[in-house]
Amino acid sequence: MKAFQIGGPGQAGVIDVPEIAPSANEVLLRVKMVGLCGTDLNTFRGRNAMVEFPRIPGHEVAAEVVEGGGDLERGTLVTVLPYTSCGRCASCMRGRGNACQHNRTMGVQRDGAMTEYIGMPREKLFTADLSPTEFALVEPLTVGFHAAARGRVAGHDVAAVFGCGGVGLGAIASCAFRGATTIAIDMDDAKLEIAKKAGAQYLINTARENLHQRLSEITGGHGPDVIVEAIGLPQTFRAAVEEVAFTGRVVYIGYAKEPVSYDTRLFVQKELDIMGSRNALPEDFLEVIRVLEARRFPVKDAISAVAPLEDAGRLLAEWSAAPGRFTKIMIQM
Repeated sequence: MKAFQIGGPGQAGVIDVPEIAPSANEVLLRVKMVGLCGTDLNTFRGRNAMVEFPRIPGHEVAAEVVEGGGDLERGTLVTVLPYTSCGRCASCMRGRGNACQHNRTMGVQRDGAMTEYIGMPREKLFTADLSPTEFALVEPLTVGFHAAARGRVAGHDVAAVFGCGGVGLGAIASCAFRGATTIAIDMDDAKLEIAKKAGAQYLINTARENLHQRLSEITGGHGPDVIVEAIGLPQTFRAAVEEVAFTGRVVYIGYAKEPVSYDTRLFVQKELDIMGSRNALPEDFLEVIRVLEARRFPVKDAISAVAPLEDAGRLLAEWSAAPGRFTKIMIQM
């Protein structure tokens, strides 16, 4: 069967791989669509320390049941929870398998879904009244939804999100869905307009607007109650701590690619809750599905390109050369 493989930095293409033989507890799935994300881009660039080459990417999945589905009929469309959890580490014993110490995500620490068929345990499958495109958007949106849950975002909050890429849009949609006054922050007007459709009431373009001044105007001088950082730059890591309100919450999703220096006085003086956010939990998948079924997310606007498997390598190369051109790439299998 056909698969898309990244053989090394800048090297990718379609290959033939053996047919799979699902284990007794797995459902055989025919993959319909896979989303490419920033993790896949970093793998293609050779900047993902968690990946060993060669690697078949793909963890944003829409698929249909072929056999072994139990309560799921043949042809049922599903998405998958692409993480593993050992059940024995500290995170798993606290019920937070999304941060399992030994997690192996599809397409990262193990081969992913950019192939014709995969086998998945029934408990990792989610059904809904969604199209393949919508199903492939579920997992990337859950990452932002989980961050909003970590930040305990509620209807009385003002929540700001740094970054309007795929993950940031998920955080924006989740904050808005929870009833918070939501602020989207980016340097790209097109992405900010998509953020508005995802639920942001206020837009700040930091390429031409003063961030501190605008946040002060919107919040009456207090700063946002919650800030979600979904970019991963030292300056936005610091800005989150500097701009959040006293006794506010800061949630980091992005990885800063270099060490970040802080004035730690603000941690104590503001008595901040500072949290990391990793992957997502099953309840985050269910919440995203509810939002998508309610048609409360701008699916078409969030997708930059849809292409067949044979074009995946070309699109990764174009994305690498011009990162600002793309928000989400979908590959039809």
